[in-house]
Amino acid sequence: MDKSALTRRRLLELAGIGLGASALSACTEGVAPPETSPPVPAGPTASGAPARAGALTVRTSTGSFVSAYRPGVTSHWSLAAPELPPGGAQPELPVAVFLHGLHGSHKALFEGLSAHKTLQRHLDAGGAPFAIAAVDGGNTWWHPRADGSDTQSMLVKEFVPFLGKRGFDLGRIGLFGLSMGGFGSLLLASQGRLPGIRAVAAMSPAVWDNYDARMDTAFDSPADFAAHDVFALRPRLAAMPKRIDCGTGDALAGTVRAYRAGLKGDVEGSFRPGGHDYSYWRTVLPEVFSFLGHNLA
Repeated sequence: MDKSALTRRRLLELAGIGLGASALSACTEGVAPPETSPPVPAGPTASGAPARAGALTVRTSTGSFVSAYRPGVTSHWSLAAPELPPGGAQPELPVAVFLHGLHGSHKALFEGLSAHKTLQRHLDAGGAPFAIAAVDGGNTWWHPRADGSDTQSMLVKEFVPFLGKRGFDLGRIGLFGLSMGGFGSLLLASQGRLPGIRAVAAMSPAVWDNYDARMDTAFDSPADFAAHDVFALRPRLAAMPKRIDCGTGDALAGTVRAYRAGLKGDVEGSFRPGGHDYSYWRTVLPEVFSFLGHNLA
């Protein structure tokens, strides 16, 4: 068998590893409250529950809506934000939007990464406050697809404006994602569709420098790949604060190194022991949040 073909197939498989915990399921007490389902344009509301005590307490909420860019599909979202103390100025907080991986969902933020707990520890250690949010993107690879879905436009035209209506500062947006979502974060940051993006962080991003027919789950055609080629778009990230991390035991490490090597400007992040799984991503997340907090402050 052609070794390159085997490797590429394995990389596509790896893009979905470790995401079973992100399947839509009932929220557990102490992780997130029961979901609500108002449409995004109307400004969804959701109750919150404290994640942990502290000077600033992180509260989580969830909800859902039907997107014009995912017809007939209910998209669920998760949000975690520090509750500012009463009295005094109440500044708009920046927000970092998380893009999940293949076969994942918004649940990856809390159930896979335990990101709300990491955010609480970040705040308790004196880190700059910001909110984190995630929304379902299906297996679309966060760009327009031939089936009519367009989850990137869902982010840009629906979900991010919804976050603005909830009081977050859309002039200070961060992006972070893993695997498929790492690719999607780099793509969106490169394309300039959200002028408020201040920083992007990708964990084990599923990136490729050329198209192969076995990539039809990620791209609909060679032309589709060319239109969303993050290698070709690298010059557009020259001035953007960026962080890229990948485990040395990850089969994607080679292409991630090649992608990172061609970026202009400073690039934070590391290659350290670890695979393509939540165990590795959770070890990296505190540094990702420090990076985001610094650049969104």
